Amino acid sequence: MTAPVGGPSGTSREPAPAHFAEHEVKALLREWGVAVPRGATATSPAEVAAAARGLTPPLVLKAHGPGLVHKSDAGAVRLGLSGPAEAESAAAEMLAGLLSQGIAPDGFLVEEQAPPGVELIIGVVRDPGFGSVLLAGLGGVWTEVMRDTALCLCPASEADARRMLASLRGAPLLHGHRGRPAVDSEALVGLLLAIGGSEGLWERLDLGEFELNPVIATEEGVVAVDARYLPGTAEPTGPGPGTPGRDGSGQDFTALFEPRAVAVVGASASRPNFGNMFLEFYKATGVPLVAVHPEADEINGVPTVPSLAEADADYALVAVPADRCAEVVRQAKGVSFVQVMSGGFGEAGAAGLETDLVRAAREAGARLLGPNCMGVYSPRGGQTFIGGEPGPPGHVALISQSGGLAGEVVRVGERRGLAFSRVATVGNSADVTPAELLGWLGGDEHTSVVGMYLEDPRDGHALFEALMAVRGRLPVVLLVGGRSGQGRRAAASHTGGMVGDGRVWRALADQTGAVLVGSQDDLIGALSFFQSHASRIIPPVAGPPLPGAARGPRTGRDGDGLPAVLVIGPSGGASVLAADVLDAAGLALAALPDETREVLKALGAGAAGTSPANPLEVPVGPRGRPELVREVIGAIVARRPYPDVVAHVNVQSFFTFGTSADPLYAYAHNLARAQRDLPGTRITLVTRNGECAPPGVEDEVRAIAAGAGIPVYRSMEAAAVAVAAAARFIRGA
Repeated sequence: MTAPVGGPSGTSREPAPAHFAEHEVKALLREWGVAVPRGATATSPAEVAAAARGLTPPLVLKAHGPGLVHKSDAGAVRLGLSGPAEAESAAAEMLAGLLSQGIAPDGFLVEEQAPPGVELIIGVVRDPGFGSVLLAGLGGVWTEVMRDTALCLCPASEADARRMLASLRGAPLLHGHRGRPAVDSEALVGLLLAIGGSEGLWERLDLGEFELNPVIATEEGVVAVDARYLPGTAEPTGPGPGTPGRDGSGQDFTALFEPRAVAVVGASASRPNFGNMFLEFYKATGVPLVAVHPEADEINGVPTVPSLAEADADYALVAVPADRCAEVVRQAKGVSFVQVMSGGFGEAGAAGLETDLVRAAREAGARLLGPNCMGVYSPRGGQTFIGGEPGPPGHVALISQSGGLAGEVVRVGERRGLAFSRVATVGNSADVTPAELLGWLGGDEHTSVVGMYLEDPRDGHALFEALMAVRGRLPVVLLVGGRSGQGRRAAASHTGGMVGDGRVWRALADQTGAVLVGSQDDLIGALSFFQSHASRIIPPVAGPPLPGAARGPRTGRDGDGLPAVLVIGPSGGASVLAADVLDAAGLALAALPDETREVLKALGAGAAGTSPANPLEVPVGPRGRPELVREVIGAIVARRPYPDVVAHVNVQSFFTFGTSADPLYAYAHNLARAQRDLPGTRITLVTRNGECAPPGVEDEVRAIAAGAGIPVYRSMEAAAVAVAAAARFIRGA
């Protein structure tokens, strides 16, 4: 049996009663073409025998009622009954046991017992941030013990459904084991789509929690032998009606990042404060600037106007107490974007103040950034929330719910060679959301990769849609804060109990091709890799052009289907450790082709007395030939196209017997030449123990490498995260 993806003609979402009995849920499933056991209901034990007549033993008896969410725990399920008489006797015993627990059931359901097979759980739960989430995994008695499940945001595609099943640790059970036949996988995929796919039950019903457990899968099809439906409320999770362009399609954000002029509200003529600090920041960028002050003629050399209504600007920064912000924002007629730096709104429990603020922005016809945010950074447009000289304009964008973290990523990232196009801190995202900005960045000619730091998705489904819209053509690197502890709640179903924030974010990344990283350093490292290798990663696709279209091969696999990496370095021990790190990151050190052996031997590569292998030992250092690494890479890649080559050196060894950095620079120059000679290969450099070099040496090595588009990392762990991030993006493109 293959369950259809659609449903009964004319079906639409409508409010549900507070409780559904199991037989009512199964009647609904039958309408949708989902197989359930034949059965009948009875209101008392005396009626059970009559209800069981006409059913083929063995039989199953269940009690139902509002207090029976987990029937097995309450003793409300009996299996293997031989016929009507035993079913009636079992019902009497069951009723007595339930009454002794203070549970009065509404009635009984007697059914034909399904034949044995692989028991699965399939369910949907409404996540407060992302909406409906589909779950599938091993079910029945294994549900709580194994917790072997996979998640997917609704709507699930056929590819999503197959990926979910393939990702289960128990997947071999579905393909046949110990002489048992494989289950009907097409029927199983069909069932997943009937529940969580486009136009599935999740769209038709207000599913608070919906669970089929177990679903029995056999070679002949799938049968839902137990069903639970707890209605929920379909309340929107994101910005309310009237917010234009949640996905970025209806709003041009150019003026946010490249304002014609900036107005600052809140600078003091007598006591320096945050407003004054931002005036100094903006004076350094040279953007046309005006301060808003009711009395002063100028502040810190910046001309003033008495109110925001008289400011000829298309970006305004507001840094006044929270209770005054709505009044100020209401004056912003003619200002395209208003950023409220002030805190004390929704994040502090003052939801009413935040609502008033959004209403004031809409009355003024302005879009609101924040509140509780630091603002925007764009060297190309003179935007900044960071002191000092802006960095060079580039193609890396960042959206962050934390202003402090964004500032760290910008300054540390620029120190490591990142060049930013657009950086927006969104704080509470009361109006402009991360999803909306991402949607716009997908068509921005100055952006080739986006980093995101998020804590609350604000409108998770819109974020999902925005990520899907840029999938495969714009790399997105996600760092999520608080995903281990948010959203934990008591759940009535197994499905609800196994959907946590961390797992939902992982499902989001898997479905959309986004890259999920675990630390700020990994975020910077992944952005650096995508910036350096944009032309070797991003495929040419239809849609708005992105900087750096692909020019050569993007990926390669070893025999197990893992992305293939070649590792070259001077130390056997370090290379062995590198192999462990890369393996943990899901990368494969594919074997060297046999035909390279004689070539490498002639070049002098490989440890004495050993066969060349991956990782490959290549002598480097003050006494080595710096051009050897270039020759070796060229010889290997000519015979097998490794998409990624990671070269690592021990910087300390270059200064053990001397003080000259020239041999290290020569090594970097040869790597750079190898990268220029091999446009279809992504080369990465790891400078281990770089702190042992004299001041300035690491910067020079990084500059040499950057000139050829080679990212540099100080540890193999950091490099592995970045290489794996690109591999995941390419795999999901």
